[in-house]
Amino acid sequence: MGIISLEGLEFFAYHGYYDEEQKIGNKYSIDIAIKADLNRAAQEDRLSLTVNYEVVYKIIADVMKVKHRLLEHIAYKIIEAVKEQFPEILQITVSVSKFNPPIGGVCERSKITIDSPFSLPPVEEG
Repeated sequence: MGIISLEGLEFFAYHGYYDEEQKIGNKYSIDIAIKADLNRAAQEDRLSLTVNYEVVYKIIADVMKVKHRLLEHIAYKIIEAVKEQFPEILQITVSVSKFNPPIGGVCERSKITIDSPFSLPPVEEG
């Protein structure tokens, strides 16, 4: 087993509970950690045997282009899309941060972290 991580991915996007947030936009940061069997990729040096993090980045970028109200929902959509692309993944943890959230005081960023709802390997058919 191993973990593939992308940390500090930054996006300017139009998410937020308040309509005004969805109009003016804000800066967001995403961290993702993917647990998968990396042994064959490590042994054989083949990209096709691992989770391609260039593809993972594109998935995240696509999710960030769609307006969402909650950080939790953004994380869920990322988990759902990455798992769909890479069904062999065992677990995904996603953190979503919003810089300068509108809370009425000084706050560098708000952050949520969600672990994927699955933790068992996919069932092999046959």
